[in-house]
Amino acid sequence: MSQKIGAPGDGITRREFVAATSTAGAVAAAGCTATTQPTAEEVERQAAQGLATELPTTSPPEVVDLNERGNSVTLKTVAATHHAHPTETMGGPVTFPQVWAWQADDGDPSVPGPVLRVEEGTEFEVTLDNSGMEMPHTFHVHGIQKTWENDGVPTTTGVTVGPGEKHTYEFTANTPGTHLYHCHYQTPRHMDMGMYGTLRVDPSGYEPADKEYFMTVKEWDTRLSRQFAGGDASYDITNRRPDAFTVNGKCAPRTLHPEDGSPIIVEQGDTVRIHWTNAGFRAHPLHTHNHRFEVVERDGSPIPEAARYKRDVQNVAPAERYTVEFEADADPGIYLMHCHKVDHVRNGASYPGGMLGGIVYKEAMDTDIFAQLMEYAGYEG
Repeated sequence: MSQKIGAPGDGITRREFVAATSTAGAVAAAGCTATTQPTAEEVERQAAQGLATELPTTSPPEVVDLNERGNSVTLKTVAATHHAHPTETMGGPVTFPQVWAWQADDGDPSVPGPVLRVEEGTEFEVTLDNSGMEMPHTFHVHGIQKTWENDGVPTTTGVTVGPGEKHTYEFTANTPGTHLYHCHYQTPRHMDMGMYGTLRVDPSGYEPADKEYFMTVKEWDTRLSRQFAGGDASYDITNRRPDAFTVNGKCAPRTLHPEDGSPIIVEQGDTVRIHWTNAGFRAHPLHTHNHRFEVVERDGSPIPEAARYKRDVQNVAPAERYTVEFEADADPGIYLMHCHKVDHVRNGASYPGGMLGGIVYKEAMDTDIFAQLMEYAGYEG
């Protein structure tokens, strides 16, 4: 169970959340209803469709501080079921019957994988544990400079981590910034099965913002998931048809769930920093309502102050990373953050849904509209 409420990063505590929602009846009591196992109805439906039903279920991605773990982590590959939005609200449910997830040490498998965080200059290791899967995988990370054999590309390095094998990759955190990592074996399929995540290298003397969050967006062709789960589906890489759109692996309104989703929780006056990563294959112009931000970093390169300007839309191309900052200076309320290819803000034919999240002021949590949004998101706290 997550110790923080909100997106991976610096959310508020559960105690603060409960106190902030004290008079909004639907969310008054403490608790956690994040889906950890398929419901009986889901198991029955999947069995009727010939889909796998005995897989573990993903959890939200955690932030793993490598410096606190001896500068090393083991990432285990895990086949799992992923509930992008498990309830019937707003065109749901949206379930991927099989994904390939990453699990850090003894944590839970997640899609995206865990956020790996490390200080600049640190020498660190990532051990890819592929002991539980029946296909090869590798670990490739963008941004940082590494030795040839640690690039994670099987055809050019000769290093492939086969079924039942482990391999340790060695890196130096020599490029500060936010970077993408992913499996580079049969890349289109393996990324579209969930094998991606974020590496954050904090520069020396890094000064965190009041609130700092990580958000990864992705579009999916769910035929691939259903095909690997044994369902009646045939994925065609030459005719990829995205039909699910996620923020940190969730479709709206599940994105607003305080524990299973990733709302951007702020308090008036906060300086807010968001690290955006696009792990999909299409560009996503991300838009914030009622807040204008500055891009302070792109692909690990800081933007000089003289080159910054305020905007409310930033196009994020595949594999790009942008770090943006804004002041939480709006009328305290609930404001959307979404892809402005608005056909990506849907679940099937139902709008809204999909690639949509929210900037939620703590001061607005004690309202009827917030309680209604929590009901849509499936929170019963």
